[in-house]
Amino acid sequence: MRNKFSKEKRIIQKQPNGLFFFTQFYVAAYDKSMRFIEYDRQASVAYARRWAFARNPAFYDFSRLGGDCTNFASQCLFAGCNVMNYTPDIGWFYRSLQDRAAAWTGVEYFYRFLISNLGDYPAENGNVVGSGAGPFAVERPVQDLEIGDFVQFGRTTGDFYHTPMVVGFLGGEPLVAAHSNDAFDRPLSSYSYSQIRGIHILGARIP
Repeated sequence: MRNKFSKEKRIIQKQPNGLFFFTQFYVAAYDKSMRFIEYDRQASVAYARRWAFARNPAFYDFSRLGGDCTNFASQCLFAGCNVMNYTPDIGWFYRSLQDRAAAWTGVEYFYRFLISNLGDYPAENGNVVGSGAGPFAVERPVQDLEIGDFVQFGRTTGDFYHTPMVVGFLGGEPLVAAHSNDAFDRPLSSYSYSQIRGIHILGARIP
C-alpha cells in the first residue's frame, strides 16, 4: 500500500550470467512496511570472484575517475541484498554515471550510509540500525568480520580511501577482493595503510 512517502523507482535484476539490467519501476515506501532480509554473503563473494578482474558493463568503470573500488564494493553488496535506497542525496543507488548516489562510489559516503541507515534493528551497543531501504551495518574490528563484509583503509589525516571486500580467510587472515588495483583472495597484510576499519553487514530492508 502506498503512503505519502512512496515513490516510483527503477530496480535492477540479475541475469544468470551475472550481469544486471534495469527493469520496471516499483514502489519504494520509506516506512514500517519494510521487511528484513538476510544478506547473502555467498552471492556477494561469487559476484566478486566473477568481476574482480573484469568490469560488469551494467555499471560505469570509475577507474579513471578517482578509482573503482567502492563502485565494485557496492556491486558486490548489491549482489547479496538486491535492494537499493533511492533517497535523494543520502541514499545508496545506481542508475547511470549521471544518476547515482554518492554512497555508491564514495568511500566515506559508503561507510556513512551503511552505519547511519538508522531504525529498528538492535545493535550490540543498544542503538538501532536499519529502517531505511537497502543494507545496513555496524563498524567492527577486522578480526570479527565475515566473508561479504568490508574493510576500509585510511591515512594518518583521518580520511579513508579504499574499500576492499572480505572473500575468505587463510590462517585467520582476511583475504579480500577489490578494484583499483584489481584483486581477489589478496591477503590483507599485503596492503600498506595507516588506519583500518571493518564494516559488518547486518542485513537489508526491502519494501
